[in-house]
Amino acid sequence: MRSLLIMPLLIDAHCDLAWNIHCFGRDYTLAAAETRSREKGGHAVEVNEDTLIGWPDYLRGQVAIIFATLFAAPSRSKEGNWDKLCYGNSDEAHALYRRQLDTYHELTDSRPDCFRLIQNRRDLAEHMAEWADRGGESRPLGLVVLMEGAEGVRSIDELGEWHGLGLRLIGPAWAGTRYAGGTKDPGPLTEEGRRLLKAMSEFGFVLDLSHMDERAALEALELYQGPVVATHVNCLSLLPGFPTNRHYSDHALRKIIERGGIIGNVPVNTFLKSGWSRKQGSRREEVPLDVFAAHLDHVCQLAGDSLHSGIGTDFDGGFGLQSVPPEIDTVADLQKLVPLLEKRGYAPADTENILGLNWLRLLQESLPG
Repeated sequence: MRSLLIMPLLIDAHCDLAWNIHCFGRDYTLAAAETRSREKGGHAVEVNEDTLIGWPDYLRGQVAIIFATLFAAPSRSKEGNWDKLCYGNSDEAHALYRRQLDTYHELTDSRPDCFRLIQNRRDLAEHMAEWADRGGESRPLGLVVLMEGAEGVRSIDELGEWHGLGLRLIGPAWAGTRYAGGTKDPGPLTEEGRRLLKAMSEFGFVLDLSHMDERAALEALELYQGPVVATHVNCLSLLPGFPTNRHYSDHALRKIIERGGIIGNVPVNTFLKSGWSRKQGSRREEVPLDVFAAHLDHVCQLAGDSLHSGIGTDFDGGFGLQSVPPEIDTVADLQKLVPLLEKRGYAPADTENILGLNWLRLLQESLPG
């Protein structure tokens, strides 16, 4: 691992901390190795695999900020009694999302040495100044809150409250919602979804297109007046035969780029090799980290520069160590992308853009003053 002094800054645009805290009681102040030791042989590993993240690992990997999600699934997707964050209606969804947002506030209030909520440009500037000043010393991980699936918003009248509580990005879909078609539930934007987008833009929310059916995403790109991103999708053209509508065509990726958006790619084997199954865990070596670098590179080739590519790991979001490239033991190992990108001809400035600076610029431009 490179010295902290020369490792580029890293920002991870998608991580389900609160979901894991509520479903499995994970303590993310601990290193991943400690959590793995505590959970060995337990149910959390059986259903969600070995963790990839922990505050010490973020620090070691020069990860300054993550987009920390609020996530709940519709009851039809419930996987078992352990799957505690499932809703049957919008009131239940609202309560589950609010509970997770409260968790982030409690986490940052109780452990400010480990976690800091970033709500505005001043928070961001202070956070980045501390990261610049303290070198390899202990620093908090910045949390920018992202709602994955907008069923927690019962009506657009609630957006002001959500914004006041620190929510900064909203993705209208996970599965299909009353706002838009989503993963495994194809469909367009609904009329309610169009009203949501109009109201979101008035508050300056960042629109996350991830999980939206491509038809809905393309319409959203035409309608939405605010900043747009896809925090965690991969390139469909590199995944021949992929069985669902989870990823985007080059046409959709180009449209995001044309809007000045950033595309975060996901380093999970099932999104890197069509047909890969976690049941074939012994085959992890078949999906090397360079396959993930190929998705980052593909976005850059579509854009003609390195200004629209980023990372959104989705780590611990239903998978763990057993389902990622073998070079990755924890999130800190994302720094291994640096030589892979250099081998593909990327200059240090380009690599820095991809690993973190593109997301940082988005936050500098989109967060309220």
